[in-house]
Amino acid sequence: MQDKFDKLKNYLTQKSKQGICLAYSGGVDSCVLLYICKDLNLVAVTFKSVFQTNEEVENAINICNYYGVRHKVIEYNPLADETIKNNPKDRCYHCKKLIFSKLKELAPSKLIIDGTNADDLKTYRPGVKALKELEIFSPLAEFNIAKDDIRNFAKLNEIKNFDKPSNPCLATRLPYNTLLCEKDLNLVRDGEKIIREYGFNSCRLRLHNDVARIEIPVDKFPEFIEVSDKIAEKLKNLGVKYAALDLMGLRSGSMDV
Repeated sequence: MQDKFDKLKNYLTQKSKQGICLAYSGGVDSCVLLYICKDLNLVAVTFKSVFQTNEEVENAINICNYYGVRHKVIEYNPLADETIKNNPKDRCYHCKKLIFSKLKELAPSKLIIDGTNADDLKTYRPGVKALKELEIFSPLAEFNIAKDDIRNFAKLNEIKNFDKPSNPCLATRLPYNTLLCEKDLNLVRDGEKIIREYGFNSCRLRLHNDVARIEIPVDKFPEFIEVSDKIAEKLKNLGVKYAALDLMGLRSGSMDV
Protein backbone atom coordinates (compact mmCIF):
# COMPACT_ATOMS: atom_id res chain seq x y z
CA MET A 1 0.00 0.00 0.00
CA GLN A 2 2.68 2.50 1.02
CA ASP A 3 4.45 2.08 -2.30
CA LYS A 4 1.37 3.38 -4.15
CA PHE A 5 1.19 6.46 -1.97
CA ASP A 6 4.93 7.11 -2.32
CA LYS A 7 4.59 7.05 -6.11
CA LEU A 8 1.55 9.30 -5.90
CA LYS A 9 3.39 11.82 -3.70
CA ASN A 10 6.39 11.84 -6.05
CA TYR A 11 4.16 12.45 -9.05
CA LEU A 12 2.26 15.31 -7.42
CA THR A 13 5.51 16.84 -6.17
CA GLN A 14 6.77 16.96 -9.74
CA LYS A 15 3.53 18.60 -10.87
CA SER A 16 3.40 21.13 -8.04
CA LYS A 17 5.49 23.72 -9.92
CA GLN A 18 2.46 24.54 -12.05
CA GLY A 19 0.29 24.57 -8.94
CA ILE A 20 -2.34 22.10 -7.78
CA CYS A 21 -6.03 22.85 -7.28
CA LEU A 22 -7.87 20.23 -5.22
CA ALA A 23 -11.65 19.89 -5.35
CA TYR A 24 -12.02 19.38 -1.62
CA SER A 25 -15.22 17.99 -0.12
CA GLY A 26 -13.85 17.16 3.32
CA GLY A 27 -14.42 13.42 2.91
CA VAL A 28 -11.65 10.93 3.61
CA ASP A 29 -10.59 10.64 -0.06
CA SER A 30 -10.01 14.35 -0.55
CA CYS A 31 -8.56 14.62 2.98
CA VAL A 32 -5.85 12.14 2.06
CA LEU A 33 -5.00 14.18 -1.05
CA LEU A 34 -4.99 17.35 1.05
CA TYR A 35 -2.58 15.73 3.50
CA ILE A 36 -0.26 14.50 0.75
CA CYS A 37 -0.20 17.90 -0.97
CA LYS A 38 -0.30 20.19 2.07
CA ASP A 39 3.36 21.19 1.74
CA LEU A 40 3.17 21.63 -2.03
CA ASN A 41 1.88 24.54 -4.11
CA LEU A 42 -1.74 23.73 -3.28
CA VAL A 43 -5.07 25.51 -3.11
CA ALA A 44 -8.17 23.60 -1.99
CA VAL A 45 -11.63 24.58 -3.21
CA THR A 46 -14.90 23.54 -1.58
CA PHE A 47 -18.25 24.03 -3.30
CA LYS A 48 -21.17 25.03 -1.12
CA SER A 49 -24.79 24.55 -2.11
CA VAL A 50 -28.10 23.08 -1.00
CA PHE A 51 -26.58 19.69 -1.85
CA GLN A 52 -24.15 19.93 1.10
CA THR A 53 -24.75 20.48 4.81
CA ASN A 54 -23.27 23.48 6.59
CA GLU A 55 -21.45 21.04 8.90
CA GLU A 56 -19.62 19.49 5.94
CA VAL A 57 -18.45 22.88 4.69
CA GLU A 58 -17.40 23.99 8.18
CA ASN A 59 -15.52 20.71 8.62
CA ALA A 60 -13.68 21.29 5.33
CA ILE A 61 -12.72 24.80 6.44
CA ASN A 62 -11.48 23.60 9.83
CA ILE A 63 -9.30 20.86 8.36
CA CYS A 64 -7.72 23.23 5.84
CA ASN A 65 -6.97 25.62 8.69
CA TYR A 66 -5.50 22.76 10.73
CA TYR A 67 -3.10 21.80 7.95
CA GLY A 68 -2.40 25.40 6.93
CA VAL A 69 -3.71 24.95 3.37
CA ARG A 70 -5.01 27.83 1.25
CA HIS A 71 -8.73 27.30 0.90
CA LYS A 72 -11.60 28.85 -1.02
CA VAL A 73 -15.33 28.22 -0.60
CA ILE A 74 -17.42 28.82 -3.71
CA GLU A 75 -21.19 29.04 -3.40
CA TYR A 76 -23.33 27.97 -6.32
CA ASN A 77 -26.97 27.10 -7.00
CA PRO A 78 -27.35 23.73 -8.76
CA LEU A 79 -31.14 24.12 -8.82
CA ALA A 80 -30.76 27.05 -11.23
CA ASP A 81 -29.76 24.46 -13.83
CA GLU A 82 -32.98 22.93 -15.22
CA THR A 83 -31.34 19.62 -16.08
CA ILE A 84 -29.92 19.14 -12.59
CA LYS A 85 -33.18 20.31 -11.01
CA ASN A 86 -35.10 17.58 -12.88
CA ASN A 87 -32.74 14.96 -11.39
CA PRO A 88 -32.13 12.67 -14.38
CA LYS A 89 -30.21 9.45 -13.83
CA ASP A 90 -27.04 11.16 -15.04
CA ARG A 91 -27.55 14.16 -12.75
CA CYS A 92 -24.08 13.71 -11.29
CA TYR A 93 -22.58 14.16 -14.76
CA HIS A 94 -24.27 17.54 -15.19
CA CYS A 95 -23.41 18.66 -11.66
CA LYS A 96 -19.74 17.68 -12.00
CA LYS A 97 -19.62 19.41 -15.37
CA LEU A 98 -20.97 22.57 -13.77
CA ILE A 99 -18.63 22.79 -10.79
CA PHE A 100 -15.47 21.58 -12.49
CA SER A 101 -16.02 24.01 -15.35
CA LYS A 102 -15.99 26.71 -12.66
CA LEU A 103 -12.72 25.28 -11.34
CA LYS A 104 -11.19 25.35 -14.81
CA GLU A 105 -12.07 29.05 -15.02
CA LEU A 106 -10.70 29.70 -11.54
CA ALA A 107 -7.40 27.86 -12.01
CA PRO A 108 -6.75 27.53 -15.76
CA SER A 109 -3.02 26.87 -15.42
CA LYS A 110 -3.10 24.55 -12.41
CA LEU A 111 -3.37 20.78 -12.26
CA ILE A 112 -6.95 20.22 -11.06
CA ILE A 113 -7.42 17.04 -9.04
CA ASP A 114 -10.29 15.31 -7.27
CA GLY A 115 -10.81 12.43 -4.84
CA THR A 116 -12.24 9.79 -7.19
CA ASN A 117 -10.69 6.46 -6.14
CA ALA A 118 -10.18 3.12 -7.90
CA ASP A 119 -13.36 1.61 -6.41
CA ASP A 120 -15.44 4.48 -7.79
CA LEU A 121 -14.62 3.31 -11.32
CA LYS A 122 -16.33 -0.02 -10.62
CA THR A 123 -19.75 1.45 -9.75
CA TYR A 124 -22.30 3.71 -11.43
CA ARG A 125 -20.60 7.10 -11.35
CA PRO A 126 -21.79 9.28 -14.25
CA GLY A 127 -19.74 12.16 -12.90
CA VAL A 128 -16.55 10.39 -13.97
CA LYS A 129 -17.47 11.11 -17.60
CA ALA A 130 -17.52 14.84 -16.89
CA LEU A 131 -14.12 14.63 -15.19
CA LYS A 132 -12.62 12.95 -18.24
CA GLU A 133 -14.19 15.45 -20.63
CA LEU A 134 -12.74 18.35 -18.65
CA GLU A 135 -9.36 16.58 -18.21
CA ILE A 136 -9.57 16.59 -14.42
CA PHE A 137 -6.90 14.34 -12.89
CA SER A 138 -8.05 11.73 -10.35
CA PRO A 139 -4.75 10.62 -8.75
CA LEU A 140 -6.19 7.99 -6.41
CA ALA A 141 -7.90 6.23 -9.30
CA GLU A 142 -4.90 6.64 -11.61
CA PHE A 143 -2.58 5.00 -9.08
CA ASN A 144 -5.12 2.21 -8.43
CA ILE A 145 -5.71 3.23 -4.82
CA ALA A 146 -8.94 1.77 -3.41
CA LYS A 147 -11.11 2.87 -0.48
CA ASP A 148 -9.62 0.40 2.00
CA ASP A 149 -6.12 1.61 1.08
CA ILE A 150 -7.23 5.19 1.65
CA ARG A 151 -8.78 4.52 5.05
CA ASN A 152 -5.77 2.48 6.19
CA PHE A 153 -3.35 5.20 5.06
CA ALA A 154 -5.45 7.88 6.73
CA LYS A 155 -5.60 5.95 10.01
CA LEU A 156 -1.88 5.15 9.94
CA ASN A 157 -1.01 8.81 9.44
CA GLU A 158 -3.67 10.05 11.88
CA ILE A 159 -5.28 12.16 9.17
CA LYS A 160 -8.33 14.12 10.18
CA ASN A 161 -11.58 12.41 9.16
CA PHE A 162 -9.96 8.98 8.68
CA ASP A 163 -13.08 7.34 10.12
CA LYS A 164 -15.65 9.74 8.63
CA PRO A 165 -18.52 7.81 7.00
CA SER A 166 -19.11 8.42 3.30
CA ASN A 167 -21.72 11.11 2.76
CA PRO A 168 -22.58 11.77 -0.90
CA CYS A 169 -24.57 14.85 -1.87
CA LEU A 170 -28.12 15.18 -0.59
CA ALA A 171 -29.60 14.87 -4.07
CA THR A 172 -28.81 11.13 -3.92
CA ARG A 173 -31.58 10.75 -1.32
CA LEU A 174 -34.36 11.40 -3.84
CA PRO A 175 -35.47 9.13 -6.71
CA TYR A 176 -34.28 9.95 -10.21
CA ASN A 177 -36.64 12.07 -12.28
CA THR A 178 -38.07 13.62 -9.13
CA LEU A 179 -38.01 17.40 -9.19
CA LEU A 180 -35.40 18.60 -6.71
CA CYS A 181 -36.40 21.46 -4.45
CA GLU A 182 -34.80 23.17 -1.49
CA LYS A 183 -37.63 22.16 0.86
CA ASP A 184 -37.12 18.41 0.28
CA LEU A 185 -33.33 18.66 0.41
CA ASN A 186 -33.52 20.55 3.70
CA LEU A 187 -35.90 17.93 5.08
CA VAL A 188 -33.39 15.20 4.21
CA ARG A 189 -30.57 17.26 5.73
CA ASP A 190 -32.43 17.90 8.99
CA GLY A 191 -33.82 14.36 9.16
CA GLU A 192 -30.39 12.78 8.90
CA LYS A 193 -29.09 15.17 11.54
CA ILE A 194 -31.79 13.91 13.91
CA ILE A 195 -30.87 10.27 13.22
CA ARG A 196 -27.17 10.99 13.80
CA GLU A 197 -27.98 12.68 17.11
CA TYR A 198 -29.12 9.26 18.35
CA GLY A 199 -25.73 7.76 17.51
CA PHE A 200 -26.37 6.45 13.99
CA ASN A 201 -23.56 8.28 12.21
CA SER A 202 -23.84 6.09 9.10
CA CYS A 203 -27.33 6.70 7.80
CA ARG A 204 -29.41 7.78 4.84
CA LEU A 205 -32.90 9.23 4.72
CA ARG A 206 -34.32 8.46 1.27
CA LEU A 207 -37.38 10.55 0.52
CA HIS A 208 -40.21 9.04 -1.56
CA ASN A 209 -42.93 11.69 -1.62
CA ASP A 210 -44.39 11.52 1.92
CA VAL A 211 -42.43 8.40 2.94
CA ALA A 212 -38.99 8.65 4.56
CA ARG A 213 -37.06 5.41 4.01
CA ILE A 214 -34.29 5.16 6.60
CA GLU A 215 -31.11 3.20 5.92
CA ILE A 216 -28.73 2.27 8.73
CA PRO A 217 -26.35 -0.71 9.12
CA VAL A 218 -28.30 -3.92 9.82
CA ASP A 219 -26.37 -4.60 13.03
CA LYS A 220 -27.70 -1.31 14.41
CA PHE A 221 -31.36 -2.30 14.03
CA PRO A 222 -31.88 -3.35 17.71
CA GLU A 223 -30.51 -0.02 18.94
CA PHE A 224 -32.62 1.87 16.43
CA ILE A 225 -35.85 0.13 17.44
CA GLU A 226 -35.30 1.25 21.04
CA VAL A 227 -35.43 4.92 20.02
CA SER A 228 -37.53 4.64 16.85
CA ASP A 229 -40.58 6.29 18.43
CA LYS A 230 -38.54 9.35 19.41
CA ILE A 231 -36.94 9.59 15.96
CA ALA A 232 -40.30 9.14 14.24
CA GLU A 233 -41.87 11.91 16.31
CA LYS A 234 -39.08 14.34 15.45
CA LEU A 235 -39.26 13.43 11.77
CA LYS A 236 -43.01 13.99 11.88
CA ASN A 237 -42.36 17.50 13.20
CA LEU A 238 -40.23 18.12 10.10
CA GLY A 239 -43.16 17.20 7.87
CA VAL A 240 -42.53 13.48 7.31
CA LYS A 241 -45.85 11.65 7.08
CA TYR A 242 -44.55 8.06 7.13
CA ALA A 243 -41.14 6.82 8.36
CA ALA A 244 -39.94 3.33 7.45
CA LEU A 245 -36.79 1.38 8.30
CA ASP A 246 -35.30 -0.27 5.19
CA LEU A 247 -34.78 -3.95 6.06
CA MET A 248 -31.93 -4.23 3.54
CA GLY A 249 -29.88 -1.80 5.62
CA LEU A 250 -27.44 0.92 4.60
CA ARG A 251 -25.99 0.54 1.11
CA SER A 252 -24.46 2.80 -1.48
CA GLY A 253 -26.48 3.70 -4.56
CA SER A 254 -29.80 2.20 -3.49
CA MET A 255 -31.52 4.69 -5.81
CA ASP A 256 -29.53 3.38 -8.78
CA VAL A 257 -31.42 0.08 -9.10
